[in-house]
This record gives sequence, C-alpha cells and structure tokens, in this order.
Amino acid sequence: MAKARPQSSEPKGPSPAAAKTERLLNLVIALLATRQPLSKARIREAVPDYRSGNDEAFERMFERDKDELRALGIPLRTEPVDPFFDDELGYRIDEREYALPQIDLAPDEVAVVGLAARAWSQASLAGPAAQALRKLDAAGLVRDEASVAGIEPLLHTREPAFEPVRDAVLSRTPISFDYRGAGGAGLTTRRLEPWGLTSWHGRWYVTGHDLDREAPRVFRLDRMVGLPRTSGRRGGFTVPADHDPTAMIRRTYGDDAETTTTVRLLVREGAASSLRRRATPADHPAPAGWDALGLDVHGVTSVVPEICAAGPDVRVVDPPEVRDAVVAALTAVVRAHGGSPR
Repeated sequence: MAKARPQSSEPKGPSPAAAKTERLLNLVIALLATRQPLSKARIREAVPDYRSGNDEAFERMFERDKDELRALGIPLRTEPVDPFFDDELGYRIDEREYALPQIDLAPDEVAVVGLAARAWSQASLAGPAAQALRKLDAAGLVRDEASVAGIEPLLHTREPAFEPVRDAVLSRTPISFDYRGAGGAGLTTRRLEPWGLTSWHGRWYVTGHDLDREAPRVFRLDRMVGLPRTSGRRGGFTVPADHDPTAMIRRTYGDDAETTTTVRLLVREGAASSLRRRATPADHPAPAGWDALGLDVHGVTSVVPEICAAGPDVRVVDPPEVRDAVVAALTAVVRAHGGSPR
C-alpha cells in the first residue's frame, strides 16, 4: 500500500509571472518617487530582485524591464544624473506624464472606444485593447452598442506597406524594402529599424534608424515599392526614449513641403472635436448653433475623409475643390449602399 507523501510545510514562492510583476512595480515606484534621475547603481539597490544576481544578469534584466515599461506606455526618461555632466545616465518617470486626470465618458463615447478596440482586434494591439475595455467595464461604464450597430471600424490607408510596417514597429523587428526617391528617382533597397508609424498631413511615414546610413531617417509609405520584408529578429532593437516622430518628419520634409491651404468650415457646436483641436476661429458667417473655423492643410484632399466621418456636423464653406471632394465621397457611399443621392 502506497504511503501518502507528507505535505511540505515550507511556503511556496511567487510564480515567475508574479515575481516579474512585483519587480516591475517596484521599479516604477522607485522611478516615480525620485525628482532626480537614478543611476543604475541606485536602481539596483532600490529593487530587491536586481541585487540577487551578478552585474551581467542585472544588466540583462534591467534592459528587458525598461523595454517592458516602455511597451506598456510608461514614460521612462533617460537623463544625465548630474545636469552639469553627461558622463553618467540615469532614469526616472515624470509623474506629470505618467498620471492621467479623471476621465468621464458618456455612453456614446464609450461605444466609440469599443469600436476602436474592434479595429485592433486582429492586430498586435488586441491584448491591450481588450484590457482597456475590461477596465471600462470594471469602472461601471456602459457601452451603448446599439448606437454603433452595423458599423464596421476600419483603418483607411491606401498604402499596401502599412500593415507590415505597423507590425514591425510594434514587434521592434528590422525590415528592408525597395524605395523610390523624390521625383520618381530610381529604386534603392533600404534597411531600417522602424521606431514609429505616423500620419502627417494626409500621408503615412515610418521613422527609424537606417542601418546602411547609420543615422535616423524618415520614409514615406507611398514611395515603398512592393511589401517590406523582415530582416532581423523580433525585439531586435530599442526605440530611443526621446524619439519624437512628428519632429523628425517636420525636420525632413518641412512644414512648407506642400502649399498650405486654409479650409473654411462650419462645425456644429460640441461636435468634431478632432477637427476643432487643429482649427482656429474664423470670421466667415455662421448660423446659430454652428462655429466658423479655419483649418490649415497640406494637400486639399487630405482632410476629406475626416470631414466625411463627421457627417452632418461639418460643412465645407470653401475652397470649392474640398467641398466637391466631400460631396463626391459621400455620394459614392450612398450609391454603394443602394441609395440615391439627394
């Protein structure tokens, strides 16, 4: 007869996942609690798990944890420990960038968040999107699903390279691609560590480190010929903490790369917040309940999709080519659904 194995009275330690979570939490607390950047030596003293291994193990673990925090959207800053000398770098989290104010969402706004999550449901952001929805549910915010019934969220991009570039940015995978220069110049093959994917003035750009030029570079997706190809392992590089994709694009192409046109709009009060953030008050006549706004754009058709998305809440006053493009786009939608334009 088999004897029962005696139960161990020693308490079990935390699982690897729990230990990692505790270590990351301790790291965040340490970096939030300091006003001055912490050196690696001080961070190692503050986080118990870092003290248990040798120097090489600490370096590897700390590099992985930094990448993990940045992937979670935590604003980890790299700055000199001494502002007068830059021979030693330290780390901190700026509480002003880390903390969020209280956010109150109306049911229809929560529904829009749900639509955004659905747009990413088949992509690499599916996990974070689902987590965001769970937090909204836990906070007692009710999603008004009926108000968006029949609406299928889509990311409207004309560039075939968008999906592979986006995946490479999210997974930090180097890529190579054939690229046509300005003015239809000949094709060259470029190798890039992609840092960011940004829409700017109606076009998509990828910013990153050019492995052949050994310098930061910006590329337009609509100049890529064929689909980009992976050329390295996932997680093969680290995005600089101070990377500002919009600033890189602006330095490369300049605000005057295309003629600036002011689109004059009538916007219903309380509507089209994304347009309002970029527009300025204008002096053309506006009926009661509407605001007169001016929006500077590079390329008159770049704003057409956003105006169409606002539906009846935005009207184009001029220029005529923008108004005609909006009418044509909305007419095509009506016809595609079997209706007749009025």
